[in-house]
Amino acid sequence: MKIILKLLISLFLLTQIGVASEIKVFEFTEAELSQLEVRKVRGADNKTNYSVGSNENGNFLKSVADNAASGLGKEVKIDLNKTPFINITWKVEKDLSGIKENTKKGHDFAARVFAVKKTGATPLSNRAINYVFSSNNEIGFSSLSPYTKKSIDNVLSTTKNNLNQWVTVKANVKEDFKKFHDLDVNELDGLAIMSDTDNSKMKAIAYFQNIYFSAN
Repeated sequence: MKIILKLLISLFLLTQIGVASEIKVFEFTEAELSQLEVRKVRGADNKTNYSVGSNENGNFLKSVADNAASGLGKEVKIDLNKTPFINITWKVEKDLSGIKENTKKGHDFAARVFAVKKTGATPLSNRAINYVFSSNNEIGFSSLSPYTKKSIDNVLSTTKNNLNQWVTVKANVKEDFKKFHDLDVNELDGLAIMSDTDNSKMKAIAYFQNIYFSAN
C-alpha cells in the first residue's frame, strides 16, 4: 500500500510540474470570445471580425480585417522566470504584401500577438513586445512602432516563406523585454491578439491556434 501511495504522490507531483511548465492562454471557444476585451484602434473605420472554429489540432481563432483594426485582449499573469517562452501556432491566408510595415502608412499586420507589461498607471504607459506574422520583412527583423516607442514589432514568421501555411513559432519573452526595452520583467500582465489593416486599407485573413507559455 505504501509503495502504491508513493507512486500516486510521485505521479501527482509530475502532473503538477507538467501543468506549471505550460500555461495555456486562450481556449478559442464561443464562450471565451464573448468575454474577451475588444479594443478598436482609435481612428479605424471598422472592427476586425473574429470567429472561432476547429480542426484536427483543436480550436482556432479566425480574423478578417477589411480596412479594420481591433484587438482581443486578456489580462493574465505569467511568471516569466518559470515559463519565459511564448509559443504560437498561426497562419496567414491573405497577406498585406507591398506595404512598409515600419511606417505609419503601412503599420499593419495580418497577425500579431502582443505581450504586455504594465509599467505605469495608464494603458499608454505599458510596454509591449509585438510578435508579428509579417507580409514583407524577414524573420528576425524588428523595429520600433512608428506610433509609440513603448512597443516593438518583432517578426517571428513571414508570408514570404509560409503563405497560407500553419507555422509554429517560439520566443523568449523575458529576454526580449531585456533586449528591446532594457527591462528585467519577472511577470507579464496580459496578452492581446490583433489583425489590422486600417493604415493600408487592405484586407487580411489570419488564424491563431494553441498560444501558450512554456519553460523551454
